[in-house]
Amino acid sequence: MRIMLMTDLEGVAGVKNAEDWICPHSPYYATATKLLTAEANAAVEGFFAGGATYVQVADGHGAGGIDIERLDPRVEYARGWPEAWPFHLDEGFDGVAWVGQHAKASTELAHLPHTQSFRYVDLQVNGVSIGELGQLALCASELGIPPFFASGDVALTKEAVALAPDIVTCAVKRGVTRGSGEECTMAEYERRNSGAVHFPPARACAAIRKAAEAAAWKLKRNPPPVVSVEAPFERVAVLRPEESGQPRMVARESHPDSVIELMRMPMDTQPIA
Repeated sequence: MRIMLMTDLEGVAGVKNAEDWICPHSPYYATATKLLTAEANAAVEGFFAGGATYVQVADGHGAGGIDIERLDPRVEYARGWPEAWPFHLDEGFDGVAWVGQHAKASTELAHLPHTQSFRYVDLQVNGVSIGELGQLALCASELGIPPFFASGDVALTKEAVALAPDIVTCAVKRGVTRGSGEECTMAEYERRNSGAVHFPPARACAAIRKAAEAAAWKLKRNPPPVVSVEAPFERVAVLRPEESGQPRMVARESHPDSVIELMRMPMDTQPIA
């Protein structure tokens, strides 16, 4: 049973805000990568205990988030994708999973929610609002691969279940900021959703390991369905202004038969009148 584990940084317990934690120049970036790697290792332990024979850990955070020296030696580490989507995922995998994942842009009561960047207000494919988990889940569906496990904040777990009802989830923190923040500029939105209640790292890892093992057993015995998506595909992105006084932007792209190719298409942005 071959598994891809996609990782991100903002959904990790203990990663407190964007400014201090998620960029290489941030003062606590090294600690953040340590915390993410511990959560990824906990999921890996659960996957192998649940019957996995191979796990590829995809380092999906923009600047990188995995400390490879601390990574479980049983896995392979993937970083650097010429065409990005779907991040080396192919038909040889049996399931796709996420650790450290954050909720989509504009999600209420989410911690550090965004989609690709803090500039997004919303992203939709065929009228369904999705985030980064949803983007990869739709690509996986084209390849016949089901999403089966995701960990992050409470809002992310709700988002995952809404998209893929049979997915196993594990929440390790919860955001406390109400409202969508749609009125914010990009810089304002990056700072807006920093409030959260976190599990301590040891508790977070224990919870992830337990849930990941259960998810792997479920994948092995009764694989969940892929996310239902039908061609043709249209992607609509709404972007917030970078600074006050600038307009919102919108981009629309379509592809007749491939959501993967749609995700690879550059955006053609236009001001919203």
